[in-house]
Amino acid sequence: MSDSPPLPADLDLRLVRYFTVVADLGHFGRAAEELRVAQPSLSRQIQRLEQQIGARLLDRTPRGTRLTAAGEQFMPRARALLRLAAQAAAAARSAAEPSRISIGGLPYVRIDEAVRELRARNPDAEVRVVELAWNEPRQALLDGRVDVAVTRLPIDAEGLRVTPLYKEPRVLVVPLNHRLAREESVTLDAFADEPLISLSDPAWNAFAHIDPRPDGSHPLDGPLVEVLEDTLELIAAGQAVAILPADLSGVRSDLVGVTLQGVEPVQAALVTRAGEDNRLVAEFRRYAQAQVGDSGTD
Repeated sequence: MSDSPPLPADLDLRLVRYFTVVADLGHFGRAAEELRVAQPSLSRQIQRLEQQIGARLLDRTPRGTRLTAAGEQFMPRARALLRLAAQAAAAARSAAEPSRISIGGLPYVRIDEAVRELRARNPDAEVRVVELAWNEPRQALLDGRVDVAVTRLPIDAEGLRVTPLYKEPRVLVVPLNHRLAREESVTLDAFADEPLISLSDPAWNAFAHIDPRPDGSHPLDGPLVEVLEDTLELIAAGQAVAILPADLSGVRSDLVGVTLQGVEPVQAALVTRAGEDNRLVAEFRRYAQAQVGDSGTD
């Protein structure tokens, strides 16, 4: 007989995930948008989880939501629970369906050649490609939606294996009528007084803004966006500028990318769950690394 303590009756992993999203964002409204559920429904689901556990996990405050003492204790274990559940499901799928793989990709991240190579060498395998938003790869891996993701860093690597692939230069993206649009290159000082498109993820926002700047100053925060199309639309409308990978600067004809001086490039990487043993994942990793080598990209 196992010595492991029993789980609370009917503990729902979906509710556990809801809790982690609310805790991460610190706000029921933003969490509801992220999870694509109604806010009243999300509040009820969290209450159900608290009833199942027998402790209050979250407190509402005028500034948002914060963890209670019980919530602080539950949070790391909730993350571990979700991670183990995803790993268990992935391991079962890998054993039962060794010829299936789901590959997550971001818009304009280069994976096409590696996908073609994998399909050509495994004609009987089911190779599915899933387009992910910029902030989805980690969660998509941990909840088992994808087996491997090709994304841009930074990413929280806890529970993941990260394989660097290639680097992309970053450019300042502005509308065609912007005062800097015809410049061959610019420094950060050239647009220090202009707002930059903001992102909800603090690590990504700091990276995208280059914040703090080398001189210790901080850029101006512009509109908060979650979708690439919204970013490009706001830039075209003259409401903000953005520092983006060069591959994204040519997406629209009414925008232009200006070379940035003294700015580190963005790193593209292949990311899997730590301990992933799907043979197709290992094979895809080899093809992706070979594609980078063949292209001569850093």
